[in-house]
Amino acid sequence: MKLLVLILNKVEKLEEVLEGFLEVGVTGATIIDSIGMGHVISEEVPIFAGLRFMFAGAKPHNKMIFSVITDDKEDPVITVLKKILGDLGQTGTGIVFTIPLDRVEGLKPEI
Repeated sequence: MKLLVLILNKVEKLEEVLEGFLEVGVTGATIIDSIGMGHVISEEVPIFAGLRFMFAGAKPHNKMIFSVITDDKEDPVITVLKKILGDLGQTGTGIVFTIPLDRVEGLKPEI
């Protein structure tokens, strides 16, 4: 089992991402509204307001999507995310990573 974490900067793609998850058999996820550090520093911390130019073009809000997946779903999920979002190496797209899980309780047996 793995914890899949997606920080989705292209929030307009959320519905497509969730549809993509369903296509590859991921049937559960938690979605949280989030704000990136760059936005907080440049907009809300007065001492750093002069550094706004460093974060130009950064979207102020994003979504964090968490899902517990089986190991065999990791590659299909990453593939579908790249299909929907494009090159994750491009600034402003998003970040995805997985973390191995030693123990998971409370999930439906089919997961």
